[in-house]
Amino acid sequence: AKMADTLLLRALKGKAKKLNFSNKKLDRVPPIIGKIVSLTNVELKNNRIRDLPPEFGSLAQLAILNLGNNELEDLPEALAYLISLQKLHVFQNKLTTLNPRVLIGLQNLTLLNLNNNDLVTLPEEIGRLCSLQYLSLDHNQLTHLPSTLCACVELTELHVAYNSLQGLPLEIGYLSRLNKLHLQRNRIKELPEGLGKLLNLTYLDVAGNELRIFPTELGKLPIRELYCEENPLLGFQPVHSVQEEEVLALKEIAARFIMQELKDRFSYMRKAIRHYPAIREMLAQASRCAMCDEAFLNTWLECVHFIDVRKDLKTKNFVGTIPVRALLCSYKCFNRKDHHFYGVAFP
Repeated sequence: AKMADTLLLRALKGKAKKLNFSNKKLDRVPPIIGKIVSLTNVELKNNRIRDLPPEFGSLAQLAILNLGNNELEDLPEALAYLISLQKLHVFQNKLTTLNPRVLIGLQNLTLLNLNNNDLVTLPEEIGRLCSLQYLSLDHNQLTHLPSTLCACVELTELHVAYNSLQGLPLEIGYLSRLNKLHLQRNRIKELPEGLGKLLNLTYLDVAGNELRIFPTELGKLPIRELYCEENPLLGFQPVHSVQEEEVLALKEIAARFIMQELKDRFSYMRKAIRHYPAIREMLAQASRCAMCDEAFLNTWLECVHFIDVRKDLKTKNFVGTIPVRALLCSYKCFNRKDHHFYGVAFP
């Protein structure tokens, strides 16, 4: 600790911009560090630090902070006042929670590395990181991601590998700038349809999950690298089946009629529906038939088609076919001869 104080005094006199206290066996950071307001980069990795002194929050110019491989159980309160912080590394600690006040304060943070911790959930306030571009949560114990994460619309890379995720937020499509998505080694059974809105996604790793089928719009994404090995994906094994009688619920019949009427710009229905926000919201969740392109409300007939990954996605690392979901509105469309859709049969 005395050596640390001495080094900090030298840094204070020299108005240092970078300070490297890595591998110093520190269990505390001397409060005097708060006086070195010229600091822009502080390295504190590979120590035994459990907290930071309140004075640390005075480092208003600090842009990069590395607290990797320490003994933090939560994000220190002082971090909330680092208004210029852009890159924060807190990997290989003992984090079980993330202080919401800290997340709210880090408005300029672009990179957050929380790999190898003990996080089970993320607070809703994770969505307040409005400048975040890179988030890594590999090797934690997360079972789900909060929908508020999808408010981080600047995200270009998201790493959540080696967790216990069972799915993704339905709002994932709001992350329109996302370029790389790492989800390998989780327990994901189904990817949301919103994935098809990630029009900048070039890298997708879902290896080692529990996927049977991919979302309908996957084929329209600019994916160049796809990793999906070790999933129980549907195989192409046609079997004979008996078609059930086609009976639509009254709600479905009414919804299809309304959506058909809404196509007519002079329809009375267009004016009337303005007064029924609940119905508008319900119809907004409608799907489109892969054959006739007509809208329908509930998933009526789930099918699958197999796309050639190298040919249709133009990936550079994967050869073969993958199953992609297709939704049809009726047996009338399913029984047409000019398609390659198959009904899905689960054992």
